[in-house]
Amino acid sequence: MRLFYDLHLHSCLSPCGDADMTPGNIVGMAALCGLQLIALSDHNTCRNTPAFVACAERAGLLALPAMEMTTREEIHILCLLPTLPAAAAFSDYVYRRLPDIRNDEAIFGAQLIMDAEDTVIGREPRLLASAADIGVYDVAALVTSYGGVALPAHVDRPSFSLFANLGFFDPAMGFTAVEISSYAEPEAFCRVHPGLEGLMTVQNSDAHDLGCIRDAAHVLEVPARTPQAVIEALRRGAPGDAG
Repeated sequence: MRLFYDLHLHSCLSPCGDADMTPGNIVGMAALCGLQLIALSDHNTCRNTPAFVACAERAGLLALPAMEMTTREEIHILCLLPTLPAAAAFSDYVYRRLPDIRNDEAIFGAQLIMDAEDTVIGREPRLLASAADIGVYDVAALVTSYGGVALPAHVDRPSFSLFANLGFFDPAMGFTAVEISSYAEPEAFCRVHPGLEGLMTVQNSDAHDLGCIRDAAHVLEVPARTPQAVIEALRRGAPGDAG
């Protein structure tokens, strides 16, 4: 089964997310773009995931709980989880390891928690753009312990990426797939970084506003239309672009 995907989307809960990025609006735009498989990956939290999954179910899209976690080294890691309870538990674990820095809404904007009707039900007071006290060598095994899979995010970018911050990829980190920006050329990037040979590459929008959610272009081959099947496909890490 081939599914058009975008596994890296931010809601208005992310400090850099546009206020129009409500769960319902994201799902509606994803549907208009022809996407079939989506994931909400706010910075260091999964608190808007229940509303997002509910909206996706109503629209007939497959949604995964997710998070873009920032490691101790300030590397962004895309973490995909199989269920809402697993996402909530993982979110709590990461939250306890964030520094207690208050969000300044005048600088970063409001971090809005919403329900499935796009109603604001709370504001996150702690700044979610901070780095969690979790090392990059620990993330893959940690996310696996919650039933999920972790991928270094936008590895081709000059900031908050594995190569920008560390300068290398080490198989001992335990990653089986990596994310490359949607506008980049995966094969060319992997040739420059031989350590990525044999890993699956996925390409997502990393959308922070509705206009950045792209038309369906990339497909993931899965045996079944379930979050677990998606996670297993990424764990297998078949070489090359997911499609």
